[in-house]
Amino acid sequence: MLTGAAPIRQLDAHAVDELTETAQKILADFGSSAARPELLRRVAVSAARLGETIRYHCRPVDTDDGLFVLRGLPADDAGIGPTPTSWATAGDRAAEWDVILLLLATAMGHPIAWEGQQEGRFVHNIVPSPGREEEQTGASSTVLLSPHTEDAFHPGRAHLLLLACMRNHDAVATTAASIRKVRLSPDDDALLSRPVLPILPDDAYAEAQSFAGEPPKVPVLWRTADGPTLRYDPAYTPLDEAPADYRAAYDRLTAELERVSVAVALEPGDVLVVDNDQIVHGRVPFKARYDGADRWLKRASVRVPGRRSRPLAEADEHGYGQAALVAHI
Repeated sequence: MLTGAAPIRQLDAHAVDELTETAQKILADFGSSAARPELLRRVAVSAARLGETIRYHCRPVDTDDGLFVLRGLPADDAGIGPTPTSWATAGDRAAEWDVILLLLATAMGHPIAWEGQQEGRFVHNIVPSPGREEEQTGASSTVLLSPHTEDAFHPGRAHLLLLACMRNHDAVATTAASIRKVRLSPDDDALLSRPVLPILPDDAYAEAQSFAGEPPKVPVLWRTADGPTLRYDPAYTPLDEAPADYRAAYDRLTAELERVSVAVALEPGDVLVVDNDQIVHGRVPFKARYDGADRWLKRASVRVPGRRSRPLAEADEHGYGQAALVAHI
């Protein structure tokens, strides 16, 4: 695994001032809750007025890396307060960053939220939580968070994922691997392009896990005009139900993703932008102290209107009863 290999898009001082001042004005007018409809409406209007420099940096991912780091925004370690021990206790901490992230997300597409996750918030707090150290969710710490497509179980999953670093004193790395860099045989490619197994809802969606509908079988790989894309979450894929040749092909894909994986240790103020159709991402294990200084990220999910990067058959999936809320006012 390589370390730190991620394209950088550096914001200049003028762009940083424009973003932070716009966020501060929105908060002054509407209060701290990023979930209020009137705040979301103002974000949409304000994002449309952002300058050309910011909009250029928010252009689509344009390399086979499948990601980039937007750098230059300041994160005040003292001002944001201690790292919460759960998303549920985070409330509106570091609210200015919630609005900055929504402005960037709206410049890239339509921010989405999930009714069944973090109370329908459009910006999630990703922090280690006591008692959840070994889960395959963002609240874990002591285990490797396996590389995965974000919300892979759902046909309405994000096209882009934004991860903003509030704090990372221990340089805990986010891992990422691009399907555009793997080498697979034509036979493996053909096998994994068939809808053989479902991807089940992860532990962050308790209600979806009890959904009564038949889990739809989905392909792992497919081709687009821009290159191969994937839908991948081995921790929630019942591989023991597949034929041996399919499991072997899946294992070879997993090995290839590990071979091309990079480890990106985000710095405070960094915003990692990931193409969710091209990249699987995860996190290395670490020891949480729960002392207010642990790693803290904020996450926003984005759909890109008009993007055609997924099989048409996904339109028939039930999504395990989960509904996405779309901020496209």
